[in-house]
Amino acid sequence: MNYLELAVGLVLLLGSAEVMIRAAVALARSLGLSQLMIGMTVVAFGTSAPELLVALDAALSGAPGVALGNVVGSNIANVLLIAAAAALIYPIAREAGRAAWNGWSLIVCSAIFVAVCLTGELGRPAGLGLLAVFAVYMWMAHRRDRAGNNGNVADDRAAGDEDGPVDTAAPAKIKAAVVSVLGLAGVAWGADLTVQGAVGIATDFGLSAEIIGLTVIAIGTSLPELAASAAAARRGHPDVALGNILGSNIFNMLLIGGITAVVAPLPVSQSMRVFDLWVMLAAAVAVAPVLMGRAGVGRLTAALFLLSYAGFMAALAWNVLGRLAG
Repeated sequence: MNYLELAVGLVLLLGSAEVMIRAAVALARSLGLSQLMIGMTVVAFGTSAPELLVALDAALSGAPGVALGNVVGSNIANVLLIAAAAALIYPIAREAGRAAWNGWSLIVCSAIFVAVCLTGELGRPAGLGLLAVFAVYMWMAHRRDRAGNNGNVADDRAAGDEDGPVDTAAPAKIKAAVVSVLGLAGVAWGADLTVQGAVGIATDFGLSAEIIGLTVIAIGTSLPELAASAAAARRGHPDVALGNILGSNIFNMLLIGGITAVVAPLPVSQSMRVFDLWVMLAAAVAVAPVLMGRAGVGRLTAALFLLSYAGFMAALAWNVLGRLAG
């Protein structure tokens, strides 16, 4: 039964997230957001919705390890797995027009999140602080985007949205908003099933909820990011793919981590403090030059990212086997 709940929950998560993302992107385009801003905000929030609902459900269900493991594991997967997969489809070229601010934002936000977690607990004050940093980041991102694009983005194309004219009529906006809400409801239901199934499996095998969050749930909830980034790569829109990864990681740490900590404080395990958080920070540093436009991601670099992710998963597996043997 646990496996069925996990499988049905993940399918519902992915299907509902896809519906929500398409509707939300259509709404954002009709409101005049640029391609990069859509990737950093609307697509990023839509693809991060599974992580948000899973984290909240896990924290309220008494499984904080799943919540924190999901946030950290998803951020690692976004860079080492999803960015690499997108680059294998369509290599991301070095582009001088990208702002250094993007890469530094990810590094600074990751460092803040790691520093807070090293205290041993994500409590309510820390959660409120993360939310405050998130609000400042979004305000600055919006100002920079409007200044750089002058609001003229009617012809932009986004991942998950069909190429074609932008419908700015009021009925189309209302329809897109309603479908977005329905998709979010489906994501919430899927999140609940996913957490119940994952916690049940972890209990049956004597695994920690944190390990399940770092692996099965992190990969499962990151699939919307993979789908969105792959779609952007196929269409030759690396800015959307990069914006999605940048936005999703910052959303995960500051918004999801902040909201979850305010609702239910999250203890940070010793293994998380000495290993997983540093892998997440290293991944952020590795992808930062690409976000800054100082480096690209060719197929060789993408393969190295994938090997690094395989090494991370192997380390987790070794840790699990060590615990079971002990």
